[in-house]
Formats: sequence, C-alpha cells, structure tokens
Amino acid sequence: MCGAAALRIVGIGYGRPFPLFSPDEQSIVPRAWHMVHGGGLDPHWFDYPSLLLYLIAPFQSFEGSPSYLAGRLVVLVLALGAVAAAWWLGSRAYGGPAGAVAAALVAVETTEVAYSRMAVTDVPLTLGVAVSLALLVSGRIELAGLVAGLATSVKYPGIFLLVPIAIAGWREPRRLSIGVGLAVAGFCATSPFFVAHFPNAVGDAYRVQKLARQGWLGFEHDHIAPIAFLARLWHGLGPALIVCMIGLVVALVQRRRADLILGSFVVVYFLDLCTLGAHFDRYVLPLLPALGALAGRMRGLAPVTLLLLVVPLTWSVRDTRTLTKTDTRVVAHRWIESHLPHGARLATDSSLPPFAGFRVLKLQLPLPEEAHADPNRDIRRLHRKGVRYAVVTGAIAERVLAARKHYPRETHFYESLRKTKRVFYIAPGGPYAGPWVAVYHF
Repeated sequence: MCGAAALRIVGIGYGRPFPLFSPDEQSIVPRAWHMVHGGGLDPHWFDYPSLLLYLIAPFQSFEGSPSYLAGRLVVLVLALGAVAAAWWLGSRAYGGPAGAVAAALVAVETTEVAYSRMAVTDVPLTLGVAVSLALLVSGRIELAGLVAGLATSVKYPGIFLLVPIAIAGWREPRRLSIGVGLAVAGFCATSPFFVAHFPNAVGDAYRVQKLARQGWLGFEHDHIAPIAFLARLWHGLGPALIVCMIGLVVALVQRRRADLILGSFVVVYFLDLCTLGAHFDRYVLPLLPALGALAGRMRGLAPVTLLLLVVPLTWSVRDTRTLTKTDTRVVAHRWIESHLPHGARLATDSSLPPFAGFRVLKLQLPLPEEAHADPNRDIRRLHRKGVRYAVVTGAIAERVLAARKHYPRETHFYESLRKTKRVFYIAPGGPYAGPWVAVYHF
C-alpha cells in the first residue's frame, strides 16, 4: 500500500494551479467548490452523478478558489481504497494469492496510476465496483446492492453491477429485491437532485452517452471498439493481460459462484464498451479488480503474474517521471500574462488554462458527426469580432490534422494560422512536458 501511495503522490500537483491533467477536472472541482461557498447542494449539472462532487466539496471549504490539489487528494485516498478492495475481492473469491495478484495489478496498472492523480470519476467507480463484487462473492447481496447504487452515483456505468447481483441472487428473490431496492436508495440518497430534475438529468446522461458512442476527437483511426479497448488494457497491463484472459476463460468454463459473479461483470461491461466510438483508456478501469482476481484464481501462475506486473510498474514510474517537469501550458500562460496587453481578446483552444484579465472566446472542441463545425474557427470571422490573438495547442491541433478529412474547417483554420505571425511557441522537451502551445497575432 505504501508503494502504491508513493507511486501516485509524485506528480499529483502537476500543472497547478490549473486543471491540466483532464478537462473533466474543470467540470467537477469548481462545482464542488461552489457547493460549499453559497451555491447549495444542487449541481444543476448531470453529465455525471453527484456523489464525487459531495465527497470533494467539504475539502474545498477553506479554499478561496477551486483547489484541484484538494480534489486530487480525495481521489488518491479512494484509489488506495481500490487497491485494498481488490485484495479483499481476490481473497474472498479465490484465496490469499488471488488477493495479492488483484491488489498488485490495481496498484501498478498504468492507467489506474495516472487517473489516481486526477479529480475525476473513473478511479472512484473502480473502488465501488471492487467493493460491490467483494460483497457479492462473500454472499452479502443486500450490501452489494447498496454499494452498487453508490458506484452508479459516482458514474453511470456502475449500473452494470446489477447483472452480477442478479446472478448472485436469482435463487433468493427476496434478498435480490432488497439488494436492488438498496441500490436505488443508495443512488437517490447520494444523487438526490438527479431525481428532482429527472427529465433534464436523464437528458444530460443520454447526451454524454450518445457522444461516447458517436466517437471523439483523436479516435478516428482506431480499430473497432473490442480491439481498441483490448489495446488499452494491454497498454496498461502488458503481458499480465494474457493471464487475466486465461483466468476469465477458465472461469467461464468452470462457472463456480465467484466465477459467474466476476465473469458476468467483465463480459457485460466489456460488451457495453464495444458499443462506444470514444475509446478512452480510463473506460477500462472498472474491469481491473475483477481481472486481477481472475488472474490470481490460478495459484500456480500467481508468482509469474506478479513478476509480469513489473512491466506496468516500469511504465508507471516512467510516466511519473514526466510529471516532475513543468507543463508547457503553464509556461505559455505566464508568457501571455506578461507580454500581451490585458483586456485583449483571445481565441483559445480547449485544454488550455483560463486567462484572467483577457476577453476570451473559447473555441469549441471538434467532435465527429457534429452537424456544424464551430464557425469561430475562421480568422476573418475572429478579426471581425475584434479577436487579434489565437492561442492553440497540439493537444487539439495534432489530432485534427491527423484526421483532416473529418475536420475540414478546423484543418483550414490551423493551416491559415501558420501563415500569420507567430509570437510565441513552446514544445515539450528538456524541462517541459505537455503539448506544444503557440500564440498567433493577426
């Protein structure tokens, strides 16, 4: 546990004071801060349920502005809980060696380590999944249902825990009914305004799921979803994934009680992933505790699996080293603050820090299958609006240019900018990490 904490704590302040790890931090932390500074408990926003907001909010009480570090520390604690819960799951399902394998896998998996430093929902969902499955294999159907409701209140895909709950309790309809009832109660108690604003909340949730199924910037050239997500698992686990898959196959063949509970969750959750066009690596995280336990079910291979986990450990250490550098976007922010006239109007890509003291026109993120591209990605239009500077980043531009046939307007915009005057440019390398950032004057 100490090793898992050390692996995660390094770099947790990366990009401070800005949310440069993930754009989702900017959706979550300010809303949590607002709750304890006069805004009330109603988030008026349901792209995600509310439980993580409520967990982060108390730690924003003494902050004068949204503290991303405080939010990240909350998630870090939950991440360590996920490691402990994976050990509990593996031990309850298949014994001590499986517990050790499951805990080690969650502790070092590259994507899990990375998102343990971010104030976003994926790692807390992983914790909820691990605890609910551990309760199920222990025969505590009712408590497992309650935790499933809490997991769904962190992120909507927690609802897939109802499948293993149904499998565990199908011969005990009374206990199954209580478990499902507690799941509903747990969700409603911790995301009460989802119920209060039910039509709007369902609309928000549906919109987010629809965008995920349509795709996202950067995934235009991916393989089909099953292959893409297996690749994400490979990039996080390396060759240990082979043992996980062997364990899953054996579980589906032998079909003991624990096998059915864990195998059913892995299968139904992965089938849902197969419907998505956006192949974010974080989407696979809820699978890790079950996969770790299934890998450890074969005791003879446990030492081999633990040895194979040195590979993702090495990858995680490598990534952590990068986070000790200064983000290019922080350097660009400092330059803009000190060199551009305050009050000037800027057009800025997403994934950039906020620019206080400037009039900012935020350019919309390009998305596949959108009916209309952002009309503001046009230099002449920007000029008519009084915009004289554009701040763009490789985090967006490189993805657009790599799929230029999908984004003709955006491609023309970036190519047109290159013909104007570039007044600032920084790229990763040496003491800097992150995407390149450029400032153009026109």
